[in-house]
Amino acid sequence: MKFNSAQAAETAFYDAFQRADLEAMMLIWHQHEALCIHPFGQRIEGRDAVCRSWRDIFCHEIELCITLSHVRCLESDGLAVHLVYENIAVVQVDDLSQSTVLATNAYRLVEDSWQIVLHHASPVPPGAQDSGVGPGRIH
Repeated sequence: MKFNSAQAAETAFYDAFQRADLEAMMLIWHQHEALCIHPFGQRIEGRDAVCRSWRDIFCHEIELCITLSHVRCLESDGLAVHLVYENIAVVQVDDLSQSTVLATNAYRLVEDSWQIVLHHASPVPPGAQDSGVGPGRIH
């Protein structure tokens, strides 16, 4: 599958994520460069390891509704970096929980298609989303 823009690849990424569709998810990932950090998780390197991590996430029978906010996109010379807030609603049998995750997604233009090379997600610090200003900490 070809993605004409980094935004098209990102839309496909979150669609696959929300539908827990591993096959669709892995069509977006770069064949050789793949790094993923899930919230509170270790750095996962390599396409096969990234695939296993998504398979583990998708094996749970839950319904997800994901919307993005606070989107910032940087793009230059075949590389795009998207910084987003993932607003995730998790629907289980008699329960609805919501959380917000900060995510950085990096996309690389390979031949004529954009592919994801990095997904790094971490919890939003308390109060950071409400303030409209990111955390003041620099590292």
